[in-house]
Amino acid sequence: MKALVYNGPRDVSVVDVPDAKIERSTDVLVKITTTNICGSDLHMYEGRTDMQPGRILGHENLGLVIEVGEAVDRVKVGDRVCLPFNIACGFCKNCERGLTGFCLTVNPGNAGGAYGFAGMGPYSGGQAEYLRVPYGDFNCLRLPPDAEEKENDYVMLSDIFPTGYHATELAGVKAGDTVAIYGAGPVGLMAAYSASLKGASKIMVVDTHKDRLALAEKIGAIAVDNSDGSAVDQILELTGGQGADRGCECVGYQCCNQHNQEVPNLTMNSLVSSVAATGSIGVVGVFLPKDPGAKDDLAKQGQIAFDLGKFWMKGQRMATGQANVKAYNRKLRDLISEGKAAPSFIISHELPLSSAPSAYQHFDEREKGWTKVILKPGV
Repeated sequence: MKALVYNGPRDVSVVDVPDAKIERSTDVLVKITTTNICGSDLHMYEGRTDMQPGRILGHENLGLVIEVGEAVDRVKVGDRVCLPFNIACGFCKNCERGLTGFCLTVNPGNAGGAYGFAGMGPYSGGQAEYLRVPYGDFNCLRLPPDAEEKENDYVMLSDIFPTGYHATELAGVKAGDTVAIYGAGPVGLMAAYSASLKGASKIMVVDTHKDRLALAEKIGAIAVDNSDGSAVDQILELTGGQGADRGCECVGYQCCNQHNQEVPNLTMNSLVSSVAATGSIGVVGVFLPKDPGAKDDLAKQGQIAFDLGKFWMKGQRMATGQANVKAYNRKLRDLISEGKAAPSFIISHELPLSSAPSAYQHFDEREKGWTKVILKPGV
């Protein structure tokens, strides 16, 4: 089968690899029809993780079931399914609590597994023609009859839509709240979209990329252009000097200032200043235990200089971590099915799998207009 393989920093290629296949009786085999490039794929693409050469990338996947293992009861051949980027067993302590992003079974010695991701187990990614899905009955989200028609919406259920929603859950966003979101990439836009679905009264999205800020404005958010470094002041002005009720960090450890220089603690400390006293912050941007490629000595150890004193004095709260996709994907699926949500508005490019290497390059360089790329292996 054709698949996108990581060769080394900024070096990926579409090559022939052995076909994915059923390996255990609980597996499902899926023919991938849509797979996305995620911003977190860029961490690996840039060589900022311990991703091993030869591995297949891709954790945002949707496709058609073509084979099921003998122990699979619910999922049938012919089902169109979306796969959470979290691989989970469904029966460990964390999975039983709904914390499927931190499964204790699928990646021994660690909490959590994922497709084609550094440190998240040996599982191949879905930027390929076929994908093996472990514990298929649990991990496959079956899609309704309009699945093919709305495929570009439903594929966002694999990660980006639930992750944005998770940011608002971690932050505790409720109807009427004011919300400050740092990052207008796909996750930040989905956080803004989710805050709107929840009835937030004012949503402010911070970035320096004007094309991404324009998308935020299209969904009713206020664009906060940080090109001059004044985002905190702008948010305070927009909230009568009090700060936002809730804040969402949707950038992660490679965040940059207005001069495009990496400042690992920038978004976290900006949120402390942007969020009101007793407010809460949700962090879904990726922060890693180690970042050997960082220029900052603290960041190399996965640490940042955090404004803990201000955070403490303001009585703020914070929650962090990757999204437990299965906690949200059914309800978000139903919003799409009923026409209440259409997250595909973030898509800027729809390309064949063969164009993936070029797409990674454009997306990595944050070129204007490259907001979200989806790949179609069957094209």
